[in-house]
Amino acid sequence: MEKIERITASLEQSPVDWQELLSECITSFGCSTGTLHFLETDTDILKLQAQIGIPEFLMPKVSKIPIGKGMAGIAAERQEPVELCNLQTDTSGIARPAAKETKVEGSIAVPMMFNGALYGTLGIAKPVPYDFTEEEKNNLMAIGEAIARTLA
Repeated sequence: MEKIERITASLEQSPVDWQELLSECITSFGCSTGTLHFLETDTDILKLQAQIGIPEFLMPKVSKIPIGKGMAGIAAERQEPVELCNLQTDTSGIARPAAKETKVEGSIAVPMMFNGALYGTLGIAKPVPYDFTEEEKNNLMAIGEAIARTLA
């Protein structure tokens, strides 16, 4: 719970430093890479708000993501966490082919929900194969809800 409180405390700043919040989230979960996408008003597009560790050549592919495409888009569509133990060997089709260029393996994307509404997605990843625990998933969902509450 301390992890969540430390991360969500940065939401009390005005304006919120989204890059710093994402950095704190990545560090707290022992990850190396992450993205924070906000849902564009009146669209089905997730727009990149902050990122850490995404190669420059992938920025055009991750800057705007349609709901239903890739891990972030599927997490938004399903309104539940989407996880891959090893993105590099995944054959489910959830991860887009270019995602392998991030060189990450254990990955998760969670929707940022508040009062039943979607506000965006939070994604983090490790450079090794990894299955996130139920507690970690619940903590990430709580962080996503806190972010969404700030955006509401």
